[in-house]
Amino acid sequence: MSAPASNEKVAAALAAVTAALPVAEERPGQQQMAQAVAAAIATKKHLVVQAGTGTGKTLAYLVPAIVTGQRVVVATATKALQDQLAAKDLPFLQEHLGVPFEWAVLKGRSNYVCMQRVRELQAASTGQLELEEFAATTRVEINRLVEWSGTTDTGDQASLTWAPADRSWQAVSVGSDECPGATRCPMGAVCFAESARQRASVADVVVVNMHLYGLHVGSGGMLLPEHDVVVMDEAHQLEDIMSDTVGLQVAGGRFTTLTAALKRIIEDPQLIGAVAESSLLVRDALVPFLGQRLSWPFPAPVHDMLVDVRGRVQKALTALGNIESTVDDAKARKMRGQQLATRLQESIDLALDNRAGYVAFVSGGPDYPRLEIAPLEVGNVLNNGIWSQHTAILASATIPASLGERVGLPPSGYTDIDVGSPFDYEHHAMLYCALHMPDPRSPAYGPAVHEELAALITAAGGRTLALFTSWKAMDAAAEAVRGKVEVPILTQRDLPKTALVKAFSEDEQSCLFATAGFFQGVDIPGRTLSLVVIDRIPFPRPDDPLLSARRELLGSAAFGQIDLPRAAMLLAQATGRLIRTAHDRGVVAVMDPRLGKANYRWDIVKALPPMKRTRHRAEAEAFLREITTT
Repeated sequence: MSAPASNEKVAAALAAVTAALPVAEERPGQQQMAQAVAAAIATKKHLVVQAGTGTGKTLAYLVPAIVTGQRVVVATATKALQDQLAAKDLPFLQEHLGVPFEWAVLKGRSNYVCMQRVRELQAASTGQLELEEFAATTRVEINRLVEWSGTTDTGDQASLTWAPADRSWQAVSVGSDECPGATRCPMGAVCFAESARQRASVADVVVVNMHLYGLHVGSGGMLLPEHDVVVMDEAHQLEDIMSDTVGLQVAGGRFTTLTAALKRIIEDPQLIGAVAESSLLVRDALVPFLGQRLSWPFPAPVHDMLVDVRGRVQKALTALGNIESTVDDAKARKMRGQQLATRLQESIDLALDNRAGYVAFVSGGPDYPRLEIAPLEVGNVLNNGIWSQHTAILASATIPASLGERVGLPPSGYTDIDVGSPFDYEHHAMLYCALHMPDPRSPAYGPAVHEELAALITAAGGRTLALFTSWKAMDAAAEAVRGKVEVPILTQRDLPKTALVKAFSEDEQSCLFATAGFFQGVDIPGRTLSLVVIDRIPFPRPDDPLLSARRELLGSAAFGQIDLPRAAMLLAQATGRLIRTAHDRGVVAVMDPRLGKANYRWDIVKALPPMKRTRHRAEAEAFLREITTT
């Protein structure tokens, strides 16, 4: 097969762009990935690419997409990555690529300030804000947000230089379930969300997050502009995010939101109280089934609750329908209430319907339980909404072995490659597996982990990120190890995530003990982090209701299709916290002896970077002392 005609052009464009980077260096993996993306676009054959940390995968997919003149939507797994593309990568390409293109960022409506809500908060006669229902500190923040709404170009919350409380932001924004649409809104002409959609409709590159793309798929392709190529960045999260967005939830919070909307337009305390009480009814009916799958028909307490709250929502809809007003603000409040109530009623009806191919379960906690209805498989939905419509590029530093099959990619319709990482893992990193440790189910395991941790932290002089698969294990380790080492230990309970990472990064001797939320999305380059400790292989919980239903569907193949790939991917993500630049060096220590003994061990080890391996703690300690004293 001859190379696509655009190969030389893509290679030249990538070389020009990378030469303009502050630290220009040749990255063979990036070049290989860019050529693979160009080939995928030329042949309209999907691409799954594992691009290790440091590859520069963003430029590797953007450059060929833009150079070949394709209209591309980039769907990121997080808003942080979305903001990075907007603030750094795309402006850089506009300056250095030499190919003119337009780009836009598009987020869900709740990310933009709503000018209609701002107008409603202001009393028409005085121009002062009507904020009696809010606490004093919230009023101050809302006033600041209203002032900002008059100066911002985008209305995007991410452009704020400060972080308002959720309650304050919710007062000046609306969700997609609440917005009646620009054509029906008095302030539709100056709507920031609509302006973002208009910019996206003419852009060559549109950046969204996967949740919004999932809603686009679920809507039958109605939310985003036409496009040739879709890039799923951090594609290892695709299956879970799509399950969330193409499924549905019934939770108390939706009734709380509806109650707030009704208060703004209806003066009927009894009706509003009945809707507000629905939140408590949902909680009380669902709490006994927390963490459980529900069979159809639902257990009587859940079924009866859904029928009851549906009736309350219907009464609210009837009352809203009886409201007549010529005042624009009142009409807007009415429409938002109707939108919320209708969407909520639709979700309740779907929940009560026995949907083939879906599983119902109760998630969340005792204060905020949620009834979720999720698809057993997302493959058919994604095939109809993505694979048959666009050329897809699925990229991540860690790609689970079963990803293509799990998300329904046609077996002969995609190419799967691994371009490696430019980092010298063999010389800069060591994988230490503590084979001598007791079985993780043994009572002796916890104390043994604590002794091992203390010895390794001492050798590293602090500089440790210790990751645990449960809060209980984290708390026990922190309490035990604090008495054995002379360096400060921070835990995930001490500060919010951003502040915690900052505090750890600024104190080279400190240690940070955290849970699964820190396995990915944490970037701590340099000497501050020389040791990553992982207490257990992070297998998914056996009692997870959605995964247990999927396991039943797969039978004996479930461990190899679900549990093992997920564990390998999460362990690889956690391992990836160590080496973030070409100069970083350190040790990854896994306390779980199954990594060196179980018959599936090589499936996991092969998913990790090619580090030097040892089973002897003395070798790990010697390496840590060497790198922390030089």
